[in-house]
Amino acid sequence: MTAEHGPAVVADAAPAGRAAAERAVLRLARPYLGRLVGAGLLAAATEFAGLALMATATWLLMSAAGQPPLDRLTVAIVAVRALAISRGVFRYTERLAGHDAVLRMITDVRARVFATLAARRGTAHRSGDVLSRLVSDVEAVQDLLLRVLVPASAAAVVGVLAVAVAALISPPAAGALAVGLLVAGVALPALATAVTRRSAAEVAPLRGALATDAIDLTHGAADLAAFGATDVTLRAAEQRAHRLARLERRLAATGFAVDAAGVLAAGVTAAAVVLVALAADVPGVLVGVLAVGTLAAVEVMLALVAAARQWTQLRPGLTRVADLLDADLPTAPPATGPTDLTGPHELRFVDVTVRYRAGAAPALDGVSLDLPAGRRIAVVGPSGAGKSTLAAVLTGTVRPASGRVTLDGHDLSAYAEEALPRAVGGLLAEAYVFHATVRENLLLGQAGAGEEELTAATAAAGLLDWVRAQPAGWDTLVGEEGGQLSGGQRQRLALARALLAAPPVLVLDEPTEGLDPTAADAVLASALAATPAGHSVLLISHRLSGLAELDEIVVLDGGRVIQRGRHAELVAAPGWYRDQWLLQAAAERGYLALAP
Repeated sequence: MTAEHGPAVVADAAPAGRAAAERAVLRLARPYLGRLVGAGLLAAATEFAGLALMATATWLLMSAAGQPPLDRLTVAIVAVRALAISRGVFRYTERLAGHDAVLRMITDVRARVFATLAARRGTAHRSGDVLSRLVSDVEAVQDLLLRVLVPASAAAVVGVLAVAVAALISPPAAGALAVGLLVAGVALPALATAVTRRSAAEVAPLRGALATDAIDLTHGAADLAAFGATDVTLRAAEQRAHRLARLERRLAATGFAVDAAGVLAAGVTAAAVVLVALAADVPGVLVGVLAVGTLAAVEVMLALVAAARQWTQLRPGLTRVADLLDADLPTAPPATGPTDLTGPHELRFVDVTVRYRAGAAPALDGVSLDLPAGRRIAVVGPSGAGKSTLAAVLTGTVRPASGRVTLDGHDLSAYAEEALPRAVGGLLAEAYVFHATVRENLLLGQAGAGEEELTAATAAAGLLDWVRAQPAGWDTLVGEEGGQLSGGQRQRLALARALLAAPPVLVLDEPTEGLDPTAADAVLASALAATPAGHSVLLISHRLSGLAELDEIVVLDGGRVIQRGRHAELVAAPGWYRDQWLLQAAAERGYLALAP
């Protein structure tokens, strides 16, 4: 658990396709280019208004010291007021336009990232790393636009305008200003990028690893404690946290040094402009204007230093997002199957083979199965035999590498994804229980169900007595992931939800998991009895008790069908089923003998 994070950090931080990362992000910005350009122009107007305010206020104060007639100062007084007000208006409008464009774009980015991660489910992405990519890495896209591109473009525009205005007063002074602005806007950003690149490249993947650590330590606390691995895992997480803290302190220290250099550059540039202006016999009032304007212009250009530092820190996150944005999402073929899926259905597996990885042994290997309307079939076998894969293929979440799965003669892929659950569904492996009330969890199965239907479903699942014993009844909160319920109660709740949905093809994957043998037999019999006539059932179970009344039992091992028939036939024939039946029967007799 702990050793895998280290290499993952290095791999994620690898500088693969750095420039491509920005291009992949900016491609998504094209629909909002007009809004972003408007935000950039408004940002430039804001900065130029601030610079003009400083220069005009300086001219006004120095001119007023000579006590000239008031009419000579009226225009400057009005200009100061107008610039002060317009600066605030420009800033507000720029933030409004910029955030509007970026938030619209981020909606698209998050949707694309989520879709790609969903398509890659089962790959190397851990849940904490997925969270990091969906939150902090996607926020890097937002910061790229709002904290890098918009302020950088505004600073460049203002720098050019400042040199142009200074040239009207004194060309030599404008030359000195241009040199200072190049230092502040080119040399210092390049220095900031160089000194922060190495540390910044490790920050984003480290944050992803720490998010994974947090989930492991929270959700795996009981298992870690049971195996005595809590201290080891915690130390590994603390080491990564300390490493991240050191990197961030290093980034802060280098940032302080570059900022100090920026202040020094501003002072040296202002002094050079004043000396050049005095040597060119520029009037004293205008020399003061040039000095203050230079300080303001260099301060604006120093925004490029912050933008460069921010860009360097964002690049690893942008690269991780670009990896998802550039992914080719699988596109579902157009739906050609029937849209009315309310009636009975016939489902068939024809030589279905499933492989999760190239070169690995198939999870299903040439499986054929007929499930006509009203038929009830159990699929049994040892762990890893392919039982849950069979259910996943049946519900359309896994597509076979070869062979066909048809519903009423149409391939499953011919049905729209949102329509197929109306025909095929039920209780799948590790069914999720939401942090909501019992009623809300059940209504996921059938949104318009009334209390009578809720009662029937929970009674069939063996949960009704517990619900009635709760003070809040149907409105009892079950906690995050059903944390307020026992394992058996969570399973019964998920089973009740599946029975309430009552799809024509009902899949029940280990419906009695976590129940004692007596309760398991009772719940299974009740659930099968509650299934409407004409509906077919595919039951996946590791227990062989309670299967005698089913129409067929299919035994899987290593992804292949090794036995099939009714319970009585399989018990009478040598093979896995009979051996397992005898072992389970003996174990359950022993359990019942010891039970109080």
